[in-house]
Amino acid sequence: MLPSPEVGVGPHPAPWPDDPRLDPELLADGDRRNVVDRYRYWRHEAIVADLDTRRHGFHVAIENWQHDLNIGTVVRTANAFLAAEVHIVGRRRWNRRGAMVTDRYQHLRYHPDSAALASWCDAAGLALIAVDNLPGAVALETCPLPRRCVLLFGQEGPGLSEQARSAAVLVCSIAQFGSTRSINAGVASGIAMHAWIRQHASGSGRWHED
Repeated sequence: MLPSPEVGVGPHPAPWPDDPRLDPELLADGDRRNVVDRYRYWRHEAIVADLDTRRHGFHVAIENWQHDLNIGTVVRTANAFLAAEVHIVGRRRWNRRGAMVTDRYQHLRYHPDSAALASWCDAAGLALIAVDNLPGAVALETCPLPRRCVLLFGQEGPGLSEQARSAAVLVCSIAQFGSTRSINAGVASGIAMHAWIRQHASGSGRWHED
């Protein structure tokens, strides 16, 4: 069995760059984090601060009543598409393994229920858009998404709670063509976030890795 290739970079050759964004420990020991090359050797706080200058106008929310294992994937995908924040509705505890440490770079906000989330959206001037394959839902493929919005997803299996459906100003569905009744929230969130990106941010602010 071949050894797995090392991720990241080793110690930085001397002399070190004079840049306050850089972390002396990473410069000395190497940077094996799952970050794009632009952020190699950067301090964690410096990365978050830089991301904050470019975050997009959409947020992502997911209900967490049954410790859904998809939440980590939702957070990781939100980081990839540079969502403004991830909102977790219900239980505060969630399995972070799927996030692959990306939650360190993503702003998280907690709400006790969907009504509280809806109130926060109203105060922030954000449209609450639910994503679920429900009767009467509008096709995501043809729906113009607001530039400032919160994309809300339900639990694996039961989908959105009745409270969440009532709180949303719009429900969008994702077209499916096979035999399964639904796709999981991790996949659905990626599709919906990319739909927003295609409408509002395609190609802008994108890092190109060599």
